Amino acid sequence: MEHHDYIVIGAGVGGIYQIKCLTDMGFDALLLEADDDLGGTWYRNRYPGARFDSESYTYGYSFSRELLDEWHWKERYSGQPENLRYLNFVADKFSLRQYMRFNCRVISMAWQEAESVWQLTLESHEVITARFVITGVGPLSKPTFPAYPGMNKFSGQSFHTYWWPKEPLSLAGTKAGIVGTGATAIQIIPEIAPQVAHLTVFQRRPNWSAPLNNSVISEQEMAEIRTRYDEIFATCAMTAGGFEHVADARGFWNVSREERVALWDRLYDEPGFGIWLQNFIEIFTDEEANAEFSAYIADRIRQRVNDPVTAEKLIPKDHGFGIQRLPLETHYYEAYNRDNVTLVDIAETPVTAVTETGIATSDNHYDLDLIIYATGFDALTGAYDQIDIRGVNGIRLVDCWQEGPVTWLGTMVHHFPNLIMIAGPQSGSASTNFPRAIETNVKWISQLLTYVHANGLKRIEPTAEAESRWVEEVANS
Repeated sequence: MEHHDYIVIGAGVGGIYQIKCLTDMGFDALLLEADDDLGGTWYRNRYPGARFDSESYTYGYSFSRELLDEWHWKERYSGQPENLRYLNFVADKFSLRQYMRFNCRVISMAWQEAESVWQLTLESHEVITARFVITGVGPLSKPTFPAYPGMNKFSGQSFHTYWWPKEPLSLAGTKAGIVGTGATAIQIIPEIAPQVAHLTVFQRRPNWSAPLNNSVISEQEMAEIRTRYDEIFATCAMTAGGFEHVADARGFWNVSREERVALWDRLYDEPGFGIWLQNFIEIFTDEEANAEFSAYIADRIRQRVNDPVTAEKLIPKDHGFGIQRLPLETHYYEAYNRDNVTLVDIAETPVTAVTETGIATSDNHYDLDLIIYATGFDALTGAYDQIDIRGVNGIRLVDCWQEGPVTWLGTMVHHFPNLIMIAGPQSGSASTNFPRAIETNVKWISQLLTYVHANGLKRIEPTAEAESRWVEEVANS
């Protein structure tokens, strides 16, 4: 039976860095990837408009000065094709593919107490053992679908955005429908609206959104960025989410209404998360402050959408701006000014069925050739639910997490020795500039494993008490 000291699951941003660290330390390590190539999120999410919401130069790895000097980010917010090229460039530069095995989906893992090893079974029925398993499976890698009757009856093409076809998709002349108006749909809609004959958007709940304001990075600007990398990463390290943006220190109530609006006008026209993270901190802590700013953003939406009824449907009424991660958009609201785009409020007129020829709601039927499900993910724990993970005495991870995830530091779980999660549930990583959190996770894991190796330890496992303290810390934060 094949055996390795360390197995890494997943060849995304986290797995790539983790396998580099392990092999740099001279450890016997193998990376298993379910897909046929590396890239994780940026391999799978090929939909039109997919791109960073973090500044590209803050998203890339920081561990190699040579890598930072060699790579030129072409856009402030890089798109999926370039992001995938970047990860391939990293893997090739550091000769990491030799430690990776593709088309290897892990379907089960069982802890073998007598040998202190994990036994992994692949979809191919191959069995591999490892002393330690490190998961880099991603917080958003299990797509979710709505439970509409008749979804399998639709005669046209349908898919989740996560499974966007690799081959070019011809949209010309298509009557397309997209279900959902979350972050993914907000990127897709303005991209495909000019291509299709008609686009019907089925919205259950609107989201706040603000302009991305993307731009090209010139050679000169990239050269200047390279001189500031130490400063840039230092700033990211001191902010709560690992972004380059720092909140306005003046205080919401310490400036006049006119000064607040002047700041908001400037931030709305600037790139990225500034409108969210360079704002006054009271936006997140003071209901009155949040209400005033939410009203400002609502007015900006009304200015951009011609039809007042449509505009109101696109403005959230059940939550304030910024309490969730902010989707960034490029001409999203203007897409609804097109004659070939229809917004259907399925909170008012719910979907009753998917038919052979389209989608039926309580008051209409929409004929469609294509249905795109932009309906999100089983976040954080979904990827773990897809693997039958059994720890000490056969206890199942899915049962331990039936009432919600319980972890220590978002990295380990009681009853599951030698299982370590990169950016696992309760690590907080999903709401951050992901690679900044990833590098912190991987460095910590690598230091832990160095200690384990140096001290000849066979197993490590958090206590139930340590888990409880961490869960309480997360709940109170």
